[in-house]
Amino acid sequence: MSDHEPGAIRDHGTEEPIEGGYVWIDVDDCPHRIYYERAGSGERPLVCLHTAGADSRQWRHVLNDPEILDRFTVYAFDLPWHGRSFPPMDERTDWRDDAYRLTTEAYADHIVSVVETLDIEEPEPAVLGCSMGGAIVLELAHAHANRFCGVVGVESTAFAPKRDLGYLGDPSINAEVVRGEWAEGLQAPNSPDRFKRESWWVYAQGGPGVYTGDLYFYATDWDGREKITEIDTDACSVHLLTGEYDYSALPEDTRSVAEEIDGATVEIMDGLGHFPMVENPSAFREYLLPALESVAAE
Repeated sequence: MSDHEPGAIRDHGTEEPIEGGYVWIDVDDCPHRIYYERAGSGERPLVCLHTAGADSRQWRHVLNDPEILDRFTVYAFDLPWHGRSFPPMDERTDWRDDAYRLTTEAYADHIVSVVETLDIEEPEPAVLGCSMGGAIVLELAHAHANRFCGVVGVESTAFAPKRDLGYLGDPSINAEVVRGEWAEGLQAPNSPDRFKRESWWVYAQGGPGVYTGDLYFYATDWDGREKITEIDTDACSVHLLTGEYDYSALPEDTRSVAEEIDGATVEIMDGLGHFPMVENPSAFREYLLPALESVAAE
């Protein structure tokens, strides 16, 4: 495996091209301190959106890919409550007393605010999102097509049935382990173990109630079945990638999305599961690069 192969173990002392920083944004008059990472020198920005209950570490392989970094300047950020981004920083709000619930409107507002604040609006950025990130990119293509040149939805659905994960709040349950085991089971059986362990680790570190709060968006508030029929792919292109082993966002669900969007492309990824950019970055790259090439061309 060469040093440029996604997921390669690097030599002692190797520095990666990723830079990290914090930016403050206001959403609904509430201040948020957002952590983000950036890599690359390409003309067009590419914004990466993590999955429910996780953070931007999921995109480390994309942020280290020389071919992608030549074409794009890649950004990946942690939503509030996730990873290295704190809950709201408003001194008037004790967020410990309020259950975290992500909505479609708030999710889109955070993405737009980060793009505006980091001044990456020109040329129009592309957006790459997985799972709940793969759902919100459809909202962006529908409601914010003037801001983005195209979206790549990974494990995208227009609607997901409600899930009851209330047991994660039971003090007798070790939620850190349960979240990690849930993520483990969503990955393809043939994906390398060392990468699947990365998903386990990220999911073991989520804050209390964050995973279920994200699922409020993904499996309750989000319903794009009517919206997607109105997406204009001439204004914002749509490219969909879903793993064949994904039983959370089924391949047939993604195909159904593509059938409703005139001009959308869809690929079912052989041998991949719900977290392809983490669990098997080399195999995922074979599908991602052509989708990004299409976005760059458009």
